[in-house]
Amino acid sequence: MRAFTKILAGPLLGVIAFLLLNYYSSTGATASKMAGVAVLMAVWWLTEAVPMAIAALMPVILFPLLGILDSRVTSTQYMDPIIFLFIGGFIIAYAIEKWMLHERIALRILMKAGSKPSSILLGIMITTFMLSMWISNTATVMMLYASVMAIIFKIESSSGNDGSTKGISSALLIALAYSASIGGMATLVGTPTNMIFYRTYIDKFPQNGDVSFFSWFLLAFPVAAILLLVTYFILKKIFLGKNHSLGIERTYFEDSYKGLGKITYEEKLIGLIFVITALLWFTRADIEIGGLRLRGWSNLFGSPDYISDGVVAIAMAVLLFFIPSKQNKGEALLVWQDITKLPFDIILLFGGGFALAKGMEVSGLSTWLAMHLGIVSKMNLILFVLLMCGLVTVISEFASNVACIQLMLPILISLQKEMDVSPLILMIPATLAASLGFMLPVATAPNTIVFSSKKLHAREMLKAGFWVDLAGIVIICILAMLAL
Repeated sequence: MRAFTKILAGPLLGVIAFLLLNYYSSTGATASKMAGVAVLMAVWWLTEAVPMAIAALMPVILFPLLGILDSRVTSTQYMDPIIFLFIGGFIIAYAIEKWMLHERIALRILMKAGSKPSSILLGIMITTFMLSMWISNTATVMMLYASVMAIIFKIESSSGNDGSTKGISSALLIALAYSASIGGMATLVGTPTNMIFYRTYIDKFPQNGDVSFFSWFLLAFPVAAILLLVTYFILKKIFLGKNHSLGIERTYFEDSYKGLGKITYEEKLIGLIFVITALLWFTRADIEIGGLRLRGWSNLFGSPDYISDGVVAIAMAVLLFFIPSKQNKGEALLVWQDITKLPFDIILLFGGGFALAKGMEVSGLSTWLAMHLGIVSKMNLILFVLLMCGLVTVISEFASNVACIQLMLPILISLQKEMDVSPLILMIPATLAASLGFMLPVATAPNTIVFSSKKLHAREMLKAGFWVDLAGIVIICILAMLAL
């Protein structure tokens, strides 16, 4: 019954929004209809009354029927170039996972960490952070979850399961989830919310040309790195206390690494392709450093604007299907079966958000929102950004980060015009804040995965997550104001 109520709430509130806007404002019927569709999608996304991908398909049905957009324009939003950046990144991640390169990287870092609780905590956080910069946060946690659980079981067995290591276990699991979300903030491909921002920005402000893989990294990596360090000290303070030693041998990680055997031909090739892909992303567009302008490699071609990061991602991903494997005779490094688990629900969610933004723009709803939020435009900019980041963070605790940023960006674009500020100073902090859901087990997939271990209490995540959320909001706002 509760599920049916949630489903019914979407269209019911959508109709109410349409009637109110149509009656009390002069926006016109199209904008009023668009408001109804937006409310319907927002309710279904935020309550997850139906699968989020299904809710994302509503524009395909409703836009043509209601006269908001024709089916051709609506449908093209679901195959945006940014979506191919997402697909290509996932395929490369699958190759890394298939040939166990991620486990080798993780163990190499943990070998350097030592056997002190604080060192292991830091080692796990750095490992997770580095991997999630390039691989989806959820995939990173899934890859490392077994390794972290093995460390926890080793620690518990060495102490006789007397409960004395409970704080250490909680710290390691929470660190795994938090570090994945923080690492995803650092690059455009680290998390879907970043790519949604990128696509929205270049679509609305194509003439600016001031956002690239490298420029995002210059701003977001310091934010993520500082937040990771602060999170480490928060978790250490809350969970580790005065634990200084463990019954885990210093050679534990070395033995696990040796168990992987010699690095294989396939691992070397995957690692090389991964490095080349990252370099191509960083150097595709022109780079400006201290007044010095370095020309990107895309200028070697006749139409550099035609080449996007998605082209790089797909080109390198396709290459994996041509390079032969030595272990699997007659096969390439990747075969089609390896990528059948592509997250098409997220791809549809991308498209639904892009269609929603397009509909709000064409219908005039975005302009109407900006006009009626004029009081906000008079607010002090620093205070506004702080409150905005706080609002986005709270929403992300209860709803999908992707859905949250999909709904916020069109509104912020409209507000930017009223406030007469750079769109980046509103859009980037909001995008980064959408990755901050740390307090609740349901806030993010990484949180849910580690909570499923049954070794955590919700109150532990709530306590740690509150301080990490707060630190994240402050760090994002300070660095954004300094850099933008």
